Amino acid sequence: MDSTADLAQDGQESPLRWCPSGDASRPESVVLGVRSGDRDQVVYLAEPVPAADVLGAIPEGISPNRVLRFASHCVSDCANRVGEACGLIERIKTVPAETGPVAVPRCHLRPHCKWWNQAGVDACHRCPALTTLQPRDNELAVLVADPATTREQLENWIAAAP
Repeated sequence: MDSTADLAQDGQESPLRWCPSGDASRPESVVLGVRSGDRDQVVYLAEPVPAADVLGAIPEGISPNRVLRFASHCVSDCANRVGEACGLIERIKTVPAETGPVAVPRCHLRPHCKWWNQAGVDACHRCPALTTLQPRDNELAVLVADPATTREQLENWIAAAP
């Protein structure tokens, strides 16, 4: 991530924020991390890698979002946008966090992250477990990913779950 991308023309810091569940096809997109391990968690890269540099290396038939996590600019026409806020992180926060102490992962995106700036450490605790490509057999994940889902619907689903 080029730090100059976050400076306005007059050299002052702009309010530009990055989405940690970004669109790999956007020109500024970077690889935030790699999905890994038994629980398919994101392992964050020490330094960002331009998405364009790695997309061609992913074998045909494998969705890039299945193996990598991308960050791109938070844009006003995003389906998850609710005014100036991100509705996705608000839905994600509805899902109970894992129990026990969880370290906040190192992340180069944090100073510019929309989720961090909106929800703080709560977003960072949940971020590694998220995937942009949701398996259709995980009803809760599908509900959370759907911009039409309300917090009330999520809370009701969670309350009714065994």
